[in-house]
Order: sequence, then structure tokens, then C-alpha cells
Amino acid sequence: MTRTFEVLSGRRALAVRDAPTAQQALVDYVRGLGVPDEEIVRLGPYAVSWRGAVYKAVPVSPDRLDSA
Repeated sequence: MTRTFEVLSGRRALAVRDAPTAQQALVDYVRGLGVPDEEIVRLGPYAVSWRGAVYKAVPVSPDRLDSA
């Protein structure tokens, strides 16, 4: 089952991804930037880092999806 996650860098929303976990949503986003998997540092279930930048994923509530 997939959920919808918003990918953030600081307070800036970068993307919305559907994935089974927040970690997978983040890895998919960063790999989509052309980053090889071995350069992605997993910081926890909701965060990754690449070259000092920290990316976080938060679940998107169904209410926000309906209003978009």
C-alpha cells in the first residue's frame, strides 16, 4: 500500500511522492536528481542527506490532497 509524502528541504516543499514508506519517497526523489545510492546518507525513517542538504518526508493528509 502506498501513501503520499511531501518532500521538504528546510521549510521549502520540493515534491510530492507516492511510496510505501517515507524513506522510499526520499530515496526516489534524491535518486531522481541523479544522485547515486551510495552518496545518500539515511538519517532515519523520515530524513536523508546528500552533500550536506537534509531532505525530510512528511505524510500528506487526505484533506490537503482533495483541495489541490
